[in-house]
Amino acid sequence: MVKLGVNIDHVATLRQARREKEPDPVWAAVLCELAGCHSIVVHLREDRRHINERDLRLLRSTVKVKLNLEMSIAKEIVDIACEIKPDQATLVPERREEITTEGGLDVIAYFSSIKEVVERMHREEIMVSLFIDPIESQIKKAKEAHAEFIELHTGAYANAQNEVERERELMRLIQATQVAKGMGLRVNAGHGLNYLNVRNIAKIPGIEELNIGHAIISRAVFVGLERAVKEMLELLK
Repeated sequence: MVKLGVNIDHVATLRQARREKEPDPVWAAVLCELAGCHSIVVHLREDRRHINERDLRLLRSTVKVKLNLEMSIAKEIVDIACEIKPDQATLVPERREEITTEGGLDVIAYFSSIKEVVERMHREEIMVSLFIDPIESQIKKAKEAHAEFIELHTGAYANAQNEVERERELMRLIQATQVAKGMGLRVNAGHGLNYLNVRNIAKIPGIEELNIGHAIISRAVFVGLERAVKEMLELLK
């Protein structure tokens, strides 16, 4: 069975809408764990639009499953990661004006900086994943940077407008997974996955974990967080 990482950023987004203390993303993480998820994912952005340091510190002291920190390569964020020591750091691109992460990390263009951050994470015994598009040249550079994992960006698949597009993007993900596994990289995937489109991605041989946030938090509004997580886990079987 493919593992499920639940991104709880949008619990914090709801909290920040009123600048209140509720809902607490730390409590959300507890409920996700009780429902059976395999990791908790949060993105500490430079503008702190949702998750903040307080959340991250409490999550580090309470989460029993893997804590996966999505982060840019900005020095301030890297310093915080080295202090708090999540189980895994997933390096992602970040632009302040974006609503959510748009596209994969350009490992080729920023190779030296990325490799430096990977090496620093490893000195702190933090596993590293690079969030990239399913492109062979990017996968090769991820391997050269000595990341243990890549996380394939599934946005093009999720946003496909018809079955032909969807099948084409699915094949790209399948081929990228095969290439990465052949290089000795471990493979996760995520972005835009939901209860309707996740099955095909979960069936790709070699993918270890899917990281899903918005769809689960949206579903939780109607059925509750534990049930929303359990329903997604059922789809991954």
